Amino acid sequence: MMIDHNNETRVVTEFPHKVREIEHVWVPMSDGTRLSARIWMPEDAEDRPVPAILEYIPYRKRDGTRAWDDPRHRYWAGHGYACIRLDIRGTGESEGLITGEYVLQEQDDAVDAIAWFAEQPWCDGNVGMTGISWGGFNSLQVAARRPPALKAIITHCSTDDRYTDDIHIMGAVPLVENFFWGSAFFHIMARPGDPEIQGEGWRKQWMERLENQEPVVATEWLQHTRRDDYWKLGSVNENYDDITCAVYAVGGWNDGYSNAVPRMLANLNCPKKGLVGPWGHKYPQDAIPGPSIGFLQHALRWWDHWLKRAETGIMDEPQYRVWVDEPQTPSSVLPMSKGRWIAEPSWPSPNIETRQMFLNSDGLADKRRHSTKIEHCSPLTVGSGAGVWCPYGLGGTSPDLPIDQREDDGKSLSFDSAPLDERLEILGAPVVTLRIAVDQPQGMVAVRLCDVAPDGESNRVTYGLLNLSFRNSLDKPRSMKSGAEVEIRVQLNDCAHAFPAGHRIRVAVSTSYFPVAWTPPEPVTMTLVTGRSSLDLPVRVPRDEDARLADFGPPEMAAMPEMDEIMPGEGSRHVERDLASGEQIVRIVEDGGAFHIKDLNLDCADGVTAEFRIMEGDPTSACGVWRWSSRRTRGDWDVAVTSQMAVTLSQDGFHIATDLEAFEGEQRVFSRRWNHDVPRDHI
Repeated sequence: MMIDHNNETRVVTEFPHKVREIEHVWVPMSDGTRLSARIWMPEDAEDRPVPAILEYIPYRKRDGTRAWDDPRHRYWAGHGYACIRLDIRGTGESEGLITGEYVLQEQDDAVDAIAWFAEQPWCDGNVGMTGISWGGFNSLQVAARRPPALKAIITHCSTDDRYTDDIHIMGAVPLVENFFWGSAFFHIMARPGDPEIQGEGWRKQWMERLENQEPVVATEWLQHTRRDDYWKLGSVNENYDDITCAVYAVGGWNDGYSNAVPRMLANLNCPKKGLVGPWGHKYPQDAIPGPSIGFLQHALRWWDHWLKRAETGIMDEPQYRVWVDEPQTPSSVLPMSKGRWIAEPSWPSPNIETRQMFLNSDGLADKRRHSTKIEHCSPLTVGSGAGVWCPYGLGGTSPDLPIDQREDDGKSLSFDSAPLDERLEILGAPVVTLRIAVDQPQGMVAVRLCDVAPDGESNRVTYGLLNLSFRNSLDKPRSMKSGAEVEIRVQLNDCAHAFPAGHRIRVAVSTSYFPVAWTPPEPVTMTLVTGRSSLDLPVRVPRDEDARLADFGPPEMAAMPEMDEIMPGEGSRHVERDLASGEQIVRIVEDGGAFHIKDLNLDCADGVTAEFRIMEGDPTSACGVWRWSSRRTRGDWDVAVTSQMAVTLSQDGFHIATDLEAFEGEQRVFSRRWNHDVPRDHI
């Protein structure tokens, strides 16, 4: 059955249990530091203890994630759980300092916190853990530590491999979005806690945070462009057997982290399930592109099974459930995906067969034809239609999905199949093998798989990047020898897509992909050998069982907190070109507007602008700047933080200039600039 409409969300106000909300609880760590938690639980939980569900992230439970914490955690609390939102050490109102992403201290604190929660009179000793992005990462990382009380997790939009599938690097190519996230992380961690919780010491703690701030994107992340011990810490794929509790891995095809779901299903040896929808970096109950689903009810069955030992039937259902996309007019703000749900009893599935097609001089075909050599050097503006690596702003801020690919296709080396005689469905990771030579020691390739409609419209189905110096090893790069032919393998992102009869399959290969990826130090001319290059498609035969899958039902959630809009937000993405100079500029606005949180009597305002520039013919002209601002006001308490990160390239490396200012009212109370030069290491 084709689905092309979204499900309306039902706001639930009556639950089996009346819910008690506790705005703040101090949770003691073994070294004496206290972390701040917000808790929802049944009113009678201290008389009738219940399992606990923990979400553990740095994004400020009080004024940052409140709008989506309440609808989820109150919902599960109303069904018999104690739900906890815990701020990581040094963030929000929690004491101490945060020193980076997924550090060992963060895991140690989580183990302490879980043990403390399990011993509380309102908890029956069973704990689950969940979260999206950072909270999905540390759910896996903490599960690998095996705290005795942790019985199950639901990890959303996360990864088992911090090097291959995170926002920093893709195919050993440094991502531009590494700095979007790096500047965001830097900015958020510079904001103060709330005096209503931290008391008179709030300002001292704020100054301590500001004075210890470091732009870790420059001091750490960009310093590690190989898969070394830095990335292995927190990558659970180093030893999947460390995880023994039940794992439900959830993702979206338009998210940056979907590869981890099938990979974990293939490698984890614990009880496991996987779900991938058409969504971006969002929870399934309020995700875009739709359809959103009744995930909170679905998750409740998971929690009831593993934390209450109830027979819900969830483990009797297929292990891997995914949304198969149908082609439609591409849009950077696509609200709804066309397609249908399918399922596989296990993954990897015996229902997947490989279809090999060859990149011939006259197009893509099932049979290899005579080899020829084609030279190609992509314009540096290839990638203007790519959207972003990880679409965050869907449904509220900037347009960030890929658009019609015809412009990027025309600037790439493209190979088209004949119109398909019959429908073709794929599920898995396509692989493109290329026989190439390049004229520079450092270079990259971007490979896109597109669905081309009869009218020429081109949908990007999936893509992959590869730094050519890392073609054989992710930790021991070797520069290319000019003119020497090599065979490279580019595994594209996992996907599920249906190519209709009459459509064409297109493989597009380019030597740049900005502003998704940073450019090599020199323009690269690639020589591709046709007939000796190929595409492997993971073809799935439709199963009759797909039509009998149980429906997820419409989304349900509890009410959002009361908030009044003071100023509406704004989201935009503009691409400009100077036809005389050849410069391209991409400008992004993600302004969250201003709003008043009634429960806290607090006014909040946050926003960011970004700008990327590149001059045709000069890869070292690629640059980016991110400007962040935030303000919090309650009566006489008026605090603001502004920051900027600017990145420029040279043939030798990256220069990162970072600025931070903090204000009380109109008075500037802190100001600092950092300048870092990071040399290129085979990038």
